Amino acid sequence: MTRESYLNKLKNQTRFIQGDEAAAYGALFAGCNFFAGYPITPASEVAELMAKELPKTGGYYIQMEDEIASMGALIGAAWSGGKSMTATSGPGFSLMQENIGYACMTETPCIIVNVQRSGPSTGQATMGAQGDMLQARWGTHGDHEIIALSPSSVQESFDLIVEAFNLSEKYRSPVIFLLDGEVGHIREKVVFPDISKLNIFPRNISKVKTDVFGGTRIPPMIEFGMGHNIHVTGSTHKSNGMRDVVSMEAHDTLIRRLNDKIESSRDEIARFEEKFTDDMEYLVVSYGASARPSMGAVLKLREKGFRIGFLRLITIWPFANTIVKELGKKVNKIFVPEMNLGQISREIERFVSCDVHSVSKIGGVPHTINEIAEYIENTISK
Repeated sequence: MTRESYLNKLKNQTRFIQGDEAAAYGALFAGCNFFAGYPITPASEVAELMAKELPKTGGYYIQMEDEIASMGALIGAAWSGGKSMTATSGPGFSLMQENIGYACMTETPCIIVNVQRSGPSTGQATMGAQGDMLQARWGTHGDHEIIALSPSSVQESFDLIVEAFNLSEKYRSPVIFLLDGEVGHIREKVVFPDISKLNIFPRNISKVKTDVFGGTRIPPMIEFGMGHNIHVTGSTHKSNGMRDVVSMEAHDTLIRRLNDKIESSRDEIARFEEKFTDDMEYLVVSYGASARPSMGAVLKLREKGFRIGFLRLITIWPFANTIVKELGKKVNKIFVPEMNLGQISREIERFVSCDVHSVSKIGGVPHTINEIAEYIENTISK
């Protein structure tokens, strides 16, 4: 069965599935043809569905011995023509960090789904959390930029992973898909699209030998097997890929370009949703599973007369600092509900002068609408 015939059988179907499963189906629609991974709660359903469905599209699934090897296989597949993805959680994401850095340095397009759970270490293996937000940005070493997205519903898990693949190809970069255990395991309605109506960003492949690590801000790739000699290394390298680990100029030129290709497109990459921001005195900022009760709390408080706006971050990295700065100038306080001890609230503090209140909750149980609403109301009333 071809990929097209497989997806045409699914078009316009409605399914009642988990966020993990929606991400896997979204990857198939995006053109993913290679998956390497190691099962881990609460991400195992991504691997399970890919193992079952990916071969039906002509793709390849391989279970690796660990997450380090999974990430290595992902990179090798991408350089051999694959659109590749893996899925993990917690300790597995930690193990992947060295090779995520290699993917950044070699400008390898690939997708890492991280269905977050409570940590550190083994933590609460079956419980959802949002504790890897800063690890997604700074988990690997050195100066680098990264793209990371966070869905808040099962339908968005499908839609947004298609966008993740597009961003990965457009910017020739790994993209981290920050699901959390709540959205990953909740079941909701998903409507599959018509594949012919999806906008899929093609890989930029050079038909002639060219510098694949410089020359332009985002150079084209040359894949293995095309008949051209290229050198792909995690060491500092020149535009032709050859190592140069002693020259300050070579390192400065490479690393600044790798950062600039994402940083210069920050506002283009940044995706967010804002509501009730025209008349607000206070602002709630949230993302992922936490955004759902946060929105409920905003609606409840507005019914009581509080002028509260809402901003949902969809792109986590690069951080949407332009909209945060703009909205931060309009309010007295910002409240940030998240299932960690204030990781994104710290980032928000960098870009605003008003008070930022972390509405944190850990322990594997998400916020309720009343918990958030009561915290905000009590804080405002003091």
